[in-house]
Amino acid sequence: MNLPDLKKYREDFIAAGVNLPLQVIPSGGLLKVLPAPDNQYTGWPWTEETDPKVYRTNNNWPKLTIVTPSYNQGRFIEQTIRSILLQNYPNLEYIVIDGGSNDETVSILEKYAPWISYYRSAKDNGQGQAINLGFSLASGDYYAWINSDDYYLKDVFHEVIQLFTQSKTKFVYGYGLNYRETTQQFDVSKVLPSLDFFLKIPNFVQPSSFWSATIHQPIWEKLHCALDFELWLRLVKGQKRKLIKKPLSVANIHDTAKTSDAKMKMKWDEDEKLMWSNEGHGAVPHWGKVNFINRIRIKIYRSLGLI
Repeated sequence: MNLPDLKKYREDFIAAGVNLPLQVIPSGGLLKVLPAPDNQYTGWPWTEETDPKVYRTNNNWPKLTIVTPSYNQGRFIEQTIRSILLQNYPNLEYIVIDGGSNDETVSILEKYAPWISYYRSAKDNGQGQAINLGFSLASGDYYAWINSDDYYLKDVFHEVIQLFTQSKTKFVYGYGLNYRETTQQFDVSKVLPSLDFFLKIPNFVQPSSFWSATIHQPIWEKLHCALDFELWLRLVKGQKRKLIKKPLSVANIHDTAKTSDAKMKMKWDEDEKLMWSNEGHGAVPHWGKVNFINRIRIKIYRSLGLI
């Protein structure tokens, strides 16, 4: 597996004039100072914020770096940005790497530029490279990425970082919500340690996952769809982890999302073959039998309403 050198990406940014470390985001009561959203929505993350007072229990909050890879999700990205900023986390580094969008994305990034540590809009080699470019600039103690059509729920950063500092774990994860645009309804994506144990593979909701910078590894840029799953195979192996048993994020399921686009099915199939090839993680012994048993177990969990 040929993984990119994040130090090389970092050196390229420095050569281009980017000053590191990046500035942290001004925090505390951002709802009053952020630009008005381009809609009339109310509630989170439009007219509500995490109460800054919840952070008064600690004067030394660890730095959290959030990376958003982006491409032509202009109708969603403002929701993503506000769900990050309105956490009011007091030591936040926020990086957006846009692949050269030709919709309203850039104008929204410009609108929120004073509250983004770094952003750029330029052609790249896809989502995997965008995530790697973002993390090459990171200086946080803890990391996460969230795509530009997803968003965090209220008070999440406070709860996650508290758990990190109290438990000394390396990986914190939670459930997620899926908002299905066609039906305008939510459903829950649950993750269960017991399912993870039985399947022998990681079972995480990507935007609800956070990890220590000390275990971070680059994304395999050859993958198009399963890049988070493949990262978990390497990142979480042997690591102590903690589950928060409630949703931490919302994934917008829409016509152009990778998780719902029928045109992407071929890419998903290609990713699966590549992951289990000799170039990736190698063939799984008796994969047909293992996969059959895993599917039966998943059906049982679903029939019980557990996932």
